[in-house]
Amino acid sequence: MPTPTPGRPVRGSATGRPIMAALDLLGRRWVLRILWELRDGPLGFRALQKACDGMSSSVLAGRLADLTSTGIVITDESGDYALSEAGQDLRQAMRPLLDWSQDWAASLENPSSEPGGRGAAWTGERATQERATREGGASRAPRRRAGNTER
Repeated sequence: MPTPTPGRPVRGSATGRPIMAALDLLGRRWVLRILWELRDGPLGFRALQKACDGMSSSVLAGRLADLTSTGIVITDESGDYALSEAGQDLRQAMRPLLDWSQDWAASLENPSSEPGGRGAAWTGERATQERATREGGASRAPRRRAGNTER
């Protein structure tokens, strides 16, 4: 299976829109776990394999090849794997998803009589206020890069 890249057909998109290519890549088995393990800094192949509960070396090598060919992971001078600048940007871009998942988990722990069984932690106003408090200010809309017209 070829590495998903923007502009080429990927699972769910004949046009290869960038978001679909990214979701296809991130949806591959072990990719998110590899990115998670690299969040705190570089790791060598064996250390990364151990951190990923001993996944097979062939699967790890394949996923690292995908992540390096797409510029999300790099190898440093010592041969260790690390998040590239694009990988660090991806990590920051996923922060709202982390926030959402925590709100979602809290809503499941504290169900209310609200339609759909959503708990108080799920409500947008409360979640926005909590995030603003955690971030030390008002919540802001995400920044858009120049030339990004796709929604």
